[in-house]
Amino acid sequence: MQWAGIDITAPVVMGILNVTPDSFSDGGDFLNIEIARQHAEAMCQAGAKIIDIGGESTRPGAVMPSIDEEIARIVPVIAAVLPIVRQYDVRISVDTRCAAVMMAAHAVGADIINDISALTYDVTALSFVAQHQLPVVLCHMQGTPQTMQRNPVYADVVAEVCDYLAARIAACEQAGLARDKIAVDPGIGFGKTTAHNIALLQNLIEFKKLNVPILVGVSRKRFIADITGADAPKSRLAGSLVSGLFAISRGANILRVHDVRETVEAVRMWRVLADDR
Repeated sequence: MQWAGIDITAPVVMGILNVTPDSFSDGGDFLNIEIARQHAEAMCQAGAKIIDIGGESTRPGAVMPSIDEEIARIVPVIAAVLPIVRQYDVRISVDTRCAAVMMAAHAVGADIINDISALTYDVTALSFVAQHQLPVVLCHMQGTPQTMQRNPVYADVVAEVCDYLAARIAACEQAGLARDKIAVDPGIGFGKTTAHNIALLQNLIEFKKLNVPILVGVSRKRFIADITGADAPKSRLAGSLVSGLFAISRGANILRVHDVRETVEAVRMWRVLADDR
């Protein structure tokens, strides 16, 4: 099974490279281009197949940067890491909901669009992605990063998220984007309570009926702290690994993570024990 030129027959890891001052877990860690470059190379060496570069923090309550500021954050980093990731046959994803940022990122080498708004925030984003036939991750989010955790409510979170993503897939196809370019993300933590997140993970197999790859991002998220008590985001490794392995056991194809080496090793071990080789 291929997506974005990547063999996802076995689960693959997307490494997170946030170049923001205010991301919930690693804000400010990789603002220096050389440090960002070194981190990208380390993630490639550890086995990441995608490096996801983002210039906007989407943590609950985050303030959205200007488009110019977001472009200024990510474009130099993409240009710096591109020669490295190409050596490892790794793809670059840009984590943005703004078409102008997508265009700027694609112009300097980004391969994949990862949009938390599922190409709904910017009215020109869908036409741009379809025109260039870019692989895209469509994420579900209730509300916006500024409002999403203010008492999110669903009658049936699994059915509603699945229906939403099905509708977004249909919209992309209607705009001319080939279905084999599309992946979906149920949006763990994006307008969901801990109970909603648990229900989505437990019922992730329901999303297989969409017939596109499934990306799951559980790394260091707040619901892990609610369960384990690990309050500091960087102390949530154990919960992140268990949640990620559970997700792949329920059908996830791509895990978006901060801790690449540990996740790659955990997935390799899980596959051997599950005899999923």
